[in-house]
Amino acid sequence: MKAVILALASLLGLVAALIGAVLGAGAVATLIITARVSAQHPPEGPFVDVAGGRLATIQAGPETGARATIVLLHGASANASDPMEGVGRALAAQGFRVVAFDRPGFGWSDRLSGEDAAAPAVQGAAIAEALERMNVGPAIVLGHSWAGALALSLALDHPERVSGLVLVAPVALPFREARTPAWYWRLALQPPVAWLLSRTLGPPIGLRFLETAARNVFQPQPVAEGYVDRSRAALVLRPATLLASVQDLVALPAALAAQAPRYKSLRVPTTIVTGDADGAVGNTSQAEPLSRTIPGADLVELPGIGHMVPWVSTQALVDAVSKMAERVAAPEAAPVAP
Repeated sequence: MKAVILALASLLGLVAALIGAVLGAGAVATLIITARVSAQHPPEGPFVDVAGGRLATIQAGPETGARATIVLLHGASANASDPMEGVGRALAAQGFRVVAFDRPGFGWSDRLSGEDAAAPAVQGAAIAEALERMNVGPAIVLGHSWAGALALSLALDHPERVSGLVLVAPVALPFREARTPAWYWRLALQPPVAWLLSRTLGPPIGLRFLETAARNVFQPQPVAEGYVDRSRAALVLRPATLLASVQDLVALPAALAAQAPRYKSLRVPTTIVTGDADGAVGNTSQAEPLSRTIPGADLVELPGIGHMVPWVSTQALVDAVSKMAERVAAPEAAPVAP
């Protein structure tokens, strides 16, 4: 019996040593990846001081005499370059002032309030504070994907900063079916485990699948040329950002359940732009019912287009923003009737 116990102890020790070696190698790889990615994609625009830290921006277009100011908010696991390079530069060329934010914890923005910053309401408060400090607003706020919920939260809680909403392939309504992930995902999402993986195995595995993830989110369209580099997609591989991305996704269902009942109270002009082939979000479960929930909302459906509308239907989105700018600038413009 003693021999069996000793054998088991030896086996467990060997397994622990192997796990330690793998995690150690992952930690070294993570340090290298973080340093390389940070050097390849340094901050591009000015920072804005807010409570708890600062937010990074990328800005384009005229600061004076602009047609309107457009605030761009990016989706999950992304950063300000994603909407800026997708549609922001095109909007700036049309005479708009464009301000794209790295959401708290992404790109070069501070997380500000740790795990609490996963809530759209918390991020919205930080964006509103930054806009006030920049003397920006009311502005047209364009939120893509996850940031559909953020843009809506901003309009609900800080209406003085929002003149119009353009929600692009938005995630905004509670999910119809609660999905229970496999046991290994539930384990990986536990805070201590997620913290450990984000600093060891997560970044090198993420680097391996970066191009695959881009192909998946662009379907059925091909990935835009140079997307991974132009969007600075690799910034998400840094440990703190990877952890923030996981936290945002985990916290989203509860946030949607809390804020969705308030959408009927919105009185801000709203346009929803969606592709009818969006496999990432699904326009029939999000965009379409959302357009019936927000008073006076317009719905623009793009045939055959997937989730990455800013990159693959840029002109259609520019047209939608231009129409919104004309609408909010019209002398007869008034709050949307209930």
